[in-house]
Amino acid sequence: MEKYITAPITEEISSGLNAGDYVYISGTIYVARDAAHKRMMETLEKGEKLPLEIKNSTIYYMGPSPAREGRPIGSAGPTTASRMDKYAPTLLDLGQKAMIGKGKRSKEVIDAIVRNKAVYFAAIGGAGALLSKSITHSEVIAYDDLGTEAIRKLEVKNFPVVVVIDSKGNNLYETAIEAYRQI
Repeated sequence: MEKYITAPITEEISSGLNAGDYVYISGTIYVARDAAHKRMMETLEKGEKLPLEIKNSTIYYMGPSPAREGRPIGSAGPTTASRMDKYAPTLLDLGQKAMIGKGKRSKEVIDAIVRNKAVYFAAIGGAGALLSKSITHSEVIAYDDLGTEAIRKLEVKNFPVVVVIDSKGNNLYETAIEAYRQI
């Protein structure tokens, strides 16, 4: 099923999404990868405030390439989500509602998704140039010294993703394999 949603993503929105849904996101999402996640955890350990509003946020695991003239961002393909698995449960428990990446997630992340009624989306790997066309604005908001791993705030319009793990724990990677075996 195709769905159009607006970020920030609330529990009401995430609860209405099902594994396998094609979703088009418009609104504000954030970009953060390994180094930024590590720094966010260090910030939390110091008792300091995160550099983004984590409640109802969507974090896209992506390292952009430099923007071409007249564009807000370069190629914007997803990176492997499992590299953020050691950080994701903490951020989900703090109110993050969605993640965008590619690949499987650990049991701990899936449990945190269900516990917090969140969602994990996949973006198509290898389609970074196409995905960048849905990004209308990009700005670094924290950790500029990390270069492509800095935290960015993006404005997106109809950014295409697929629900892989929904708020009930249904996992498209598992159900799709089972459906294929039935054929």
